[in-house]
Amino acid sequence: MKVNIYYGGRGLLDDPTLYVLNKMEEVLQELRVTVERINIYEHKNEIATLPQTMKDADGIILATTIEWLGIGGYMQQFLDACWLYGDKEKIKTTYMQPIVMSTTYGEREGELTLQSAWEILGGQPCPGLCGYVEDLVSFEMNKDYTVLIEKKAENLYRTISQKVKCLPTSNQAVKQTILRTPQLELTPQESEQLSKYVSDDTYVKKQKEDIEELATMFKGMLGKSEKEDEEAYIETFRAQFAPQPEFRARYLFIIEGRKKPLFLEVNEGELTIHYGQEENIDVYAKLKPEVMDSIVDGRMTFQRAFMTGEMTAKGNFKILRMLDTMFNFAH
Repeated sequence: MKVNIYYGGRGLLDDPTLYVLNKMEEVLQELRVTVERINIYEHKNEIATLPQTMKDADGIILATTIEWLGIGGYMQQFLDACWLYGDKEKIKTTYMQPIVMSTTYGEREGELTLQSAWEILGGQPCPGLCGYVEDLVSFEMNKDYTVLIEKKAENLYRTISQKVKCLPTSNQAVKQTILRTPQLELTPQESEQLSKYVSDDTYVKKQKEDIEELATMFKGMLGKSEKEDEEAYIETFRAQFAPQPEFRARYLFIIEGRKKPLFLEVNEGELTIHYGQEENIDVYAKLKPEVMDSIVDGRMTFQRAFMTGEMTAKGNFKILRMLDTMFNFAH
């Protein structure tokens, strides 16, 4: 059995939906379910192709966070792509469980929106999970909430494995009699090709990245030593280090294209920095070399890179924000 998770939030460290999804993944994996999580914000330029990733899934979870109003743009774009380019025959046999957590008002409306959308698409909805979270730490520490989340994961497993049938809904009748939006009669293969065409900008971008990767590889073949590679950024960080009293933290930067991550430890006035894997990390960050270049050149801050999605991170949010205080490359 395989379950795909489509996460429509922004990937913030304090997003309660991410905690819920992590717990559900643990339960499903214990039940020997193959779980694949797709963060829609990481594929924002190729959302039209994402419905094709449901081909081998027995069920899916649509998860999002209500931050101010509604289910958010990423999830709405994904549902639009399912309507326009998705394989409707596949959707008919696919179970969907909505997960909507809220830091403001509207979690029940968000869950109903996802359930209604999936029914109109012709899919099989499962009982979902929604909740309001005021304080993430208190929410995570509450064992009763954890049990509820685990039960929802188990219910999804039973629903899919037993192929539970659903009663007819008015949404299906609406689709058949009223929703007559003009659509091209396309085969699943043609729909897939069309979705790729719609996301053509992504392929151009991918080609550019491939060219840059090849150029980097050839530069290495022409004599770029590993020693030079492992010294990149180190002296720049040391030169801009501003010690912070009574502050200790361990960071690990995973830079795409580099074999080893960049480890950085701050112990009040001392800075330790080198390339290599380390344990007991407070903040993990992943970014591309050009993003790191923009940061050390003073054209971007760590906070801005994280907020725009050019750098993803997990760990302690307060410790992440201290990076710009300790390393002000704009000077």
